[in-house]
Amino acid sequence: MTGAGTNAIRRQETADGAILFDAGALAQGERFDPRWFEADFWRLQGRATEAPGGRGGIVFAHTPCGDWALRHYRRGGFAARVLGDRYLWSGAGNTRSFAEFRLLHDLGERGFDVSRPVAARYRRSGAHYRADLITQFIPDAATLTWRMQHGGIDAATLARAGEAIARLHAAGVYHADLNAHNVLVDAHKVWLIDFDRGELRAPRRAWQRANLLRLKRSLVKIGAARDGEGAFERDVWRPLMDAYENRLHAPVGETGR
Repeated sequence: MTGAGTNAIRRQETADGAILFDAGALAQGERFDPRWFEADFWRLQGRATEAPGGRGGIVFAHTPCGDWALRHYRRGGFAARVLGDRYLWSGAGNTRSFAEFRLLHDLGERGFDVSRPVAARYRRSGAHYRADLITQFIPDAATLTWRMQHGGIDAATLARAGEAIARLHAAGVYHADLNAHNVLVDAHKVWLIDFDRGELRAPRRAWQRANLLRLKRSLVKIGAARDGEGAFERDVWRPLMDAYENRLHAPVGETGR
């Protein structure tokens, strides 16, 4: 299970669905074992750990290919009580897993700091399907939530977060769930993860502003405003937004890495 040195996407049919995977994740010509999507497969080998820092439902698998992040798609709210982890079938290309895999693959090829996809699958049953995604583990990184709650955040880190979001927004990348759990920070970079229901759109201030307000609400929810609204605006939100606005309005050609 060694890398093949290519980012080509391969499709593999299964008994109840299909798998997309990055050919570079496996030895040349190797098929993707459906069991690799199952957290219990890795737990039984002592090769799995639960993700910290608010990333519920994520399991890290320590595989011979490297460390992977496994995610099974689950509904939230009222729909979860009715459908559980099932989604309405409307074609393979419309499955949550395949759509996110292709978006992440495209963004990674374009040089954005996002989680790199390893594999995606759907399993169809009649009018519904279930889905899974595997991405590469990002080492030495913690969520913005964890950093905030453990006092490890500063203006420079917040500025890097603002710049990372602005680069994506300038390219028309919509993140459907931009919150403090989906921003990873290491010593040098800020990574955005979990692009479920994300898409490419024409850049518009309306949806960009809505993205940012969602992030702001999540920061307040995790306690970033515990010292008061004024301190939050000055010490947390303003450094992020200043960097965001500066990057968003950078000359054409300066919105990449």
